[in-house]
Amino acid sequence: MNIYVGNLTYEASEADVRQVFETFGEVTSVKIITDKYTGQSRGIGFVEMANKKDALTAISDLNGKELKGRALKVNEAQPKKTYDNNGGGNGGGNRSFGGGNGGGGGNRGGRDRDRQRRSW
Repeated sequence: MNIYVGNLTYEASEADVRQVFETFGEVTSVKIITDKYTGQSRGIGFVEMANKKDALTAISDLNGKELKGRALKVNEAQPKKTYDNNGGGNGGGNRSFGGGNGGGGGNRGGRDRDRQRRSW
């Protein structure tokens, strides 16, 4: 079972998290999410436990408990959301004042509006 762990201190290591969860049963993996540019922890992680009953007990007992001075937020991880690519990209295709025919669109109205004002 996959478990979400939030509000981790930046100093918490995967070994620290593993040690806390192993008191409830077999931990198959621990992953702390890091910023891809700086490598610094983002304060969240995921723990995979082999036994669902052990995982549910860990969630119940560890939610709100402190690890290195921070109260953990622990719950069952939700499946990663998938997005349909048929919607015209982020923000749709409505580019106010800018013309165009959709695509990546989004919120570009302000910039296009300023360009129109300057051309008067």
